[in-house]
Amino acid sequence: MRSPRRRTLVLAPKTLSMKNTARKNGRNPLFLFLFTLSLFFMFVYNEDIIKSIADYSLSSSSRTMSQELSQQELPTDKPRHEEHLRLPGIIDGLEDEEEEEGEEIGQVQQKIVETTSANDPAATKVPVKVDVPRVLRAPPTVAAAKMSHGDEKRRPEAMPQRLVLNVPESCDLFEGRWVYDDVSYPIYKERECGFLTEQVTCTRNGRRDDTYQKWRWQPRDCDLPRFDARVMLERLRGKRLMFVGDSLNRNQWESMVCLVQSVIPWGKKTLTKSGSFNVFRAEEYNATVEFYWAPFLVESNADDPKVHSIPDRIITNSIAKHGKHWKGVDYLIFNTYIWWMNTPKMKVLRGKGTLDRGSTDYTRIERTPAYRRVLKIWARWVQRNLNHKKTMVFFMSLSPNHMRPLDWDSPDGIKCAMETMPVMNISHPLEMGTDWRLFAVEESVIRSMKFPVSFIKITGLSEYRKDGHTSVHTLRQGKLLTPEQQADPATYADCIHWCLPGLPDTWNEFVYARIASRPWR
Repeated sequence: MRSPRRRTLVLAPKTLSMKNTARKNGRNPLFLFLFTLSLFFMFVYNEDIIKSIADYSLSSSSRTMSQELSQQELPTDKPRHEEHLRLPGIIDGLEDEEEEEGEEIGQVQQKIVETTSANDPAATKVPVKVDVPRVLRAPPTVAAAKMSHGDEKRRPEAMPQRLVLNVPESCDLFEGRWVYDDVSYPIYKERECGFLTEQVTCTRNGRRDDTYQKWRWQPRDCDLPRFDARVMLERLRGKRLMFVGDSLNRNQWESMVCLVQSVIPWGKKTLTKSGSFNVFRAEEYNATVEFYWAPFLVESNADDPKVHSIPDRIITNSIAKHGKHWKGVDYLIFNTYIWWMNTPKMKVLRGKGTLDRGSTDYTRIERTPAYRRVLKIWARWVQRNLNHKKTMVFFMSLSPNHMRPLDWDSPDGIKCAMETMPVMNISHPLEMGTDWRLFAVEESVIRSMKFPVSFIKITGLSEYRKDGHTSVHTLRQGKLLTPEQQADPATYADCIHWCLPGLPDTWNEFVYARIASRPWR
């Protein structure tokens, strides 16, 4: 079959011949015009046929490729948080009318752990000291470095500003089980968060397994929404969120920073350190996620964020020095625990003495009554200085440590070193050395307060996560452990703090669920 081009070349001489004939015969040139036009249409018609054939061939090939890819696609889960989302006055009461397309290809293998409580106090180690650069601007990730300005314009649009999660206050989020989920978790990648300190970047520090990042918490009677950075940032727009407490609260603060920063463009987020303050700023939202160092909440001789490894610790009955920095904050998240475990008795200054005035007259008080005294001082400050219509207050319960492998039936273990799975034997209650008396004090004081405080009960569910600690993949005195130190976990393993991504991300999902379920004012 001849190509259209050859046909045109063949027909052109005939056209010229007929034009000459027309001139010789003196005929009206209209006939020649019509004949030429008909030839033109024939030419176009033939090109359309060729184009149609080509288009059909390409579309068939594309469909075949799509079918092959769909057959190879890995099974995925529908985002767990979608069923919790609602817009007041718009989506309430409406059912999803869309039908799901296709069938589930496969299922992720799940490993389940039930939670219980334990009661056996024990001493623990001093937190590892961390030095953070004074001002950090997160380096762009590999993905961000490859993204052009045009790609940034194609980012998904922000979610509706008035979004509300459908997680009722009556739902007990803290009774449930751990479920292995390598589809939805981790929520972020370690390498994608440039704000993490070396203390918690376990993969970068040599940890080879990453299973500890892929466990999600499944409450017994409801669902815990997966953290959504855009929803959280809308709640934080024009507001301040502040963590107050010890290094475990700093651990959780780092987690929150990584959770929200993932959707903020490069150049629109900064981290600044100044004294007791660490402040992450999301510029486009005019929002901050802050950490304030106050390991005992009240004033103590361990309040210096850089020099606080003091063996002879003294606390006071005064909270005003710290509390003045907490006023006006929109979301306050408190904790205090790990440093209470160093001694069975606490040194407490008499009366209203302060360390700034050189007071040294103290009394030794048993840990539990001293803890109750401090929490009552904190509760009075909250009730006198905060407005519950403006400020939402949280209190994080005890973060457990894992020092004794016999607690999880591992006689050959060395602290939490080389642990890669949660506690799987649930035939008997755990006894991890957690001082549950202090948990009872927290619960009692919070229940007695007129100011509404959300008590985030992380203790029981965290006791099963012996796999989540930084262990030997961390710092000691501001420096990464050497290979020789890593080979000596009995001396150097940190079984107090947690790797990130990891368990503190779940703690922040509890906070997120409570904040984003509140109606908008």
